[in-house]
Amino acid sequence: MTPFTTLTGIAAPLPMANVDTDKIIPARFLKTIERKGLGRAAFADMRFNDDGTEKPDFVLNQEPYRAAEILVAHENFGCGSSREHAPWALLDFGIRCVIAPDFADIFFNNSFKNGILPIRLPREICDALMEDARLGANARITVDLARQVVVRPNGEEIPFEVDALRKHRLLNGLDDIGETMQRASVIEGFEQKQRAAQPWLYG
Repeated sequence: MTPFTTLTGIAAPLPMANVDTDKIIPARFLKTIERKGLGRAAFADMRFNDDGTEKPDFVLNQEPYRAAEILVAHENFGCGSSREHAPWALLDFGIRCVIAPDFADIFFNNSFKNGILPIRLPREICDALMEDARLGANARITVDLARQVVVRPNGEEIPFEVDALRKHRLLNGLDDIGETMQRASVIEGFEQKQRAAQPWLYG
């Protein structure tokens, strides 16, 4: 995964609660196990008409939010089915961070596993960040994971909490396999002891 350290980018305001995973990536796009290419299907039913034309009122079809890297939403983001395609689609679109008052647990966990930082902040702060986001490209928001702060365009710093292990993984670009491979020498040492103690098991 790409390490997440400090992100300064355009934030897209999505003042909606209960944005479920079927809104994030409709079920008809779940036939693939590839992570690439799903960005064009992110929020497909909200972004596009039946004939494939864009819905101009949807925020991600507007400038400068086509290049958004941060999404600010309301409560219960990522509810619904447990599809991991949801964070895949967001990441492939370019979203590296989602800020909301709370998240569905499975989406929350899947986000960390795929390099997206979900940040829980109170509703009133999310609303303030949405107002910042509505100012457009000249009002970028910074997310500093190392310091655990969101920095508003006016310089105000808003602290957030994140689990220490998940923070370590994001800062170092580690998924579950990468975390395991950091312990490769320990694993190999264990295997060598097992082979020596029980050689008949290893042929």
